[in-house]
Amino acid sequence: MGKNQARLGRIDEELRKELSQIISYEIKDPNLTGLISVTKVKITPDLKYAKVYVSILNSKSEKDTIDTLKRSAGFVRTLIAKRINLRITPELIFEKDDSMEYGARIEKVIEDLKKSEE
Repeated sequence: MGKNQARLGRIDEELRKELSQIISYEIKDPNLTGLISVTKVKITPDLKYAKVYVSILNSKSEKDTIDTLKRSAGFVRTLIAKRINLRITPELIFEKDDSMEYGARIEKVIEDLKKSEE
């Protein structure tokens, strides 16, 4: 792992923490519902873009929640610029992280298989 890779990893983690705070406390929008957690952030090596993976639980509408995050990206980016000292503040691209759901589905499949074997 090169020096740059390690630095990007630190930035990813720093962004993840700040974004979690911002999404939880700063975005005041009734369309943002449910428990939203930032599972990971991947910044591009040129620091221009950051993919923000979020998992959403118990939302009234996951689509509205993701759309609201996408609409709030500019506002969130402004806050990030004030909190994290980077030459370039990356453009934020919100993506739904299905890995938790995927994990839950896999567990259910395993449970069902165990039951059918008994």
